Amino acid sequence: MSRVDLHRLVGSLALVCIGLATGGCRQDMHDQPKFEPLEATTVFANGAASRPMIEGTVARGQLRDDRLFYTGRTAEDQFVTELPVPLTRELLERGQTRFNAFCSPCHGRVGYGDGMVVQRGFKHPMSFHELRLRESPVGYFFQIMTNGFGDMSSYAAQIPVTDRWAIVAYIRALQLSQHAPVENLSAEDLERVEAEIEPAVATPAEAH
Repeated sequence: MSRVDLHRLVGSLALVCIGLATGGCRQDMHDQPKFEPLEATTVFANGAASRPMIEGTVARGQLRDDRLFYTGRTAEDQFVTELPVPLTRELLERGQTRFNAFCSPCHGRVGYGDGMVVQRGFKHPMSFHELRLRESPVGYFFQIMTNGFGDMSSYAAQIPVTDRWAIVAYIRALQLSQHAPVENLSAEDLERVEAEIEPAVATPAEAH
């Protein structure tokens, strides 16, 4: 046998060994014996392979035993009037970012119901600054985001519970920003307001 033929034989044997080794590693895990969801079986009396959860079973992280936090309602099924989470600067800032992302397209950045989709023809929502909504309890806003209302669909799937409360807190801040009692303003705040008002009042007169 020539040297060339010997090399060819060794190469062929190597390829055969590699093929056998590769085939031996295949376990068909993607096609293993199993029952698909809702598949029938003769193993159980009701003929269904999928088994119901044991009564009382709660998925991890879904206990939701805090009624106020998860529903916005009291044990008497009344809307809560106080936030069930601490009111902090971080909460308001989070509420602002979530409000701008999910709410402002309809309600506008300040809450007057003049968002971009409204300007393009969508139904005008009620302004957050109307008396009825300014007097509504915080739990009311939470349940609207959770369950939807009128043309507004539920946002429970898009906005986590904590973020919904952050948005509620920010809505209250928006309402206060447009209806803050003058007597609650500091001297510094009054000066800033007057500085903003004076140019606006002087402009019409200057136009004449």
